[in-house]
Amino acid sequence: MIYHIAFASDWEKAGERGEYRLSTKGRTLEEQGFIHGGTAAQVAPVANMIYGSDEGLVVLAIDEERLSAPLLYDDAPGWDEPFPHIYGPLNTDAVVAVLALTRGADGKYEFTPPEG
Repeated sequence: MIYHIAFASDWEKAGERGEYRLSTKGRTLEEQGFIHGGTAAQVAPVANMIYGSDEGLVVLAIDEERLSAPLLYDDAPGWDEPFPHIYGPLNTDAVVAVLALTRGADGKYEFTPPEG
């Protein structure tokens, strides 16, 4: 399972089209060349670094086996583990759950994937 942070409103629009084409905050797939993803451990750090002051976020749980676009793990400067990147549109049927992205008592985003 990989994850992607999205604005809930953008994800709703994707459902109408059958595909999601946003890479990250303020950048499309076409501008970036891929859609940013992350492992469960990468979600909260990225959420706090990129989306710290934003609200209305969800986490898309993506089944890699269902992706129609290529998935590659790329190194990123300053990170120990590579990040999963989707090199094409995200087909909405690869998203198996839409999860809440919540803040802890300190105001920072926290993420714990559901078990199972």
